Amino acid sequence: MTLLDATTDATPLGGPSLPQERRLVTALPGPRSAEILARKAEAVPAGVGHTVPVAAVAAGGGVVVDADGNSLIDLGSGIAVTSVGNAHPKVVEAVAAQTAQFTHTCFMISPYSSYIEVAEALNRLTPGSFAKKSALFNSGAEAVENAIKIARKHTGRQAVVAFDHGYHGRTNLTMALTAKSMPYKSGFGPFAPEVYRAPMSYPFRDGLSGAEAAARTILQLEKQVGADNLAAVIVEPIQGEGGFIVPADGYLNAIVDWCRENGVVFIADEVQTGFARTGAMFASEIFGIEPDLITTAKGIAAGLPLAAVTGRAEIMDASHAGGLGGTYGGNPVACAAALAAIDVFENEGLVERAQQIGEILTSRLSAMQASDPRIGDIRGHGAMIAAEFVDPETNAPDAALTAAVAKACIAEGVIVLTCGTYGNVIRFLPPLSIGDDLLGEGLDVVAAALAAA
Repeated sequence: MTLLDATTDATPLGGPSLPQERRLVTALPGPRSAEILARKAEAVPAGVGHTVPVAAVAAGGGVVVDADGNSLIDLGSGIAVTSVGNAHPKVVEAVAAQTAQFTHTCFMISPYSSYIEVAEALNRLTPGSFAKKSALFNSGAEAVENAIKIARKHTGRQAVVAFDHGYHGRTNLTMALTAKSMPYKSGFGPFAPEVYRAPMSYPFRDGLSGAEAAARTILQLEKQVGADNLAAVIVEPIQGEGGFIVPADGYLNAIVDWCRENGVVFIADEVQTGFARTGAMFASEIFGIEPDLITTAKGIAAGLPLAAVTGRAEIMDASHAGGLGGTYGGNPVACAAALAAIDVFENEGLVERAQQIGEILTSRLSAMQASDPRIGDIRGHGAMIAAEFVDPETNAPDAALTAAVAKACIAEGVIVLTCGTYGNVIRFLPPLSIGDDLLGEGLDVVAAALAAA
C-alpha cells in the first residue's frame, strides 16, 4: 500500500508499528519527560530552546511518543523534515546497510557513488531543462552560504538581495539574509556586509497584484543596490518562518525575468518547500519558474543531516577546485537516507498525498475562518498551510492569541508550530504519512483550542 492509499489510521504508515492515536496518560510534561528536561536545563545552553515539553522516544506515521507513553499527533514533522514519515522502513534499511559498509571517508578525499547518485537525482528532479550540477552540504544554512559563494564567484559581483519576512539560517551570513530579529539575530551582530533587503509580495497585508509588487521590488533593486553590483537575489518561493507567505501571481516570474535581463543569479531557497511538501516536488514548479540555483535540505534525507545546492552547470562550475566542500558534506549515511527518501517521494504517491492533505487542511481551516473573524487569512500549498490570526477590528497581528492556541493544542497532545514576522501564524506541516483520521482529530483539537482561547 502506498501513502496515497492511506485514508484511515488502522495501520501506521511510513514508520515503526506505533498505534496511530492521540493518547495522553499524563499532563505534559509527564514525570519522565520532566526529569529529562531538567537534565537539559543543566547540560544544554538556554539559547537552545524547545517548543513541546516532552522527551521523544519514538515516532512514526503521524505520531510522536514521549518518555511517559503519551502519543502526540505530529503536525510539524520536525519543521518539514520527516515528510516521508519518521523512521520509514526504506530509510531505516538503507541507513543500516550503509553504516555496515562505512560511515565516512570525506568525499573530497575518497569519493563514493551514493553522493554522485544524490547529485544525479537532484539534477533530474529540480526545475529547469538545462544542464545542472549539485554539491552536497550538511544544513540549509550551509547550502545558502555556498549558493551565495557560487553566485559571487560566477558574476564577479558582491551584493546580495534577500526579502522582508525571509528566513535563511543562523550562521553569520544567513542571519544577515534573515529578516526577523528575535530570536534569530538579536545581539549576534555585526553581520556579513553587502546584504540588502527588498519588499516581498504579501497579498494579505499589501493588497498588491503580482505586477505591482514586482515593480516595487525592482525599483528598490535598481535604485538602492544597482543591477551592476548585484550577484544574486535569494527568495523562498513560499516563505517559511516569515509566515508561509505565498506571493501574488506573477510576482516571482517578474523577478526572475529581471534577474535574467541583468545577469543576476536567481536563487530559490527551497529548504522548507522542497520534496513534495507543497503538492509539487518543488514549489518553484507551482509558480512556473526555473531558478538558476536551488538550495535544499530538511526533507531531503528524512531526518539525517544533508543539504544541497543544485543549479546551472556553468554557474556551479564557477568555483575553483577546493572552493566548495566540507568534512561531512554528503556523508555516505545521509546520502543513503536521501536516496531511499527520494525513492519514496517518487514511487509512493507523496506529491499527490500532499495535495490531499492540503485540501483537508484548507477545508477545515476555512470552515473555522467562516465563523471566527480572528482567522484573517488561510494560505499555502499542499501540506504547507498556515492560518494568520488577527484582531478582527483592526486586522493587526494577534501574537497573544496565536501563542495561546498553540499552547492549548500542545497541552491536548497535538504538536503545532508558530511562525511569522509578527508571531501570529500557526503553520501546519504534517508528515505525508499521516492518515486522514488522525489529521482530522488534530484539527478538531485546533478548533477547540481556538474556540476556548
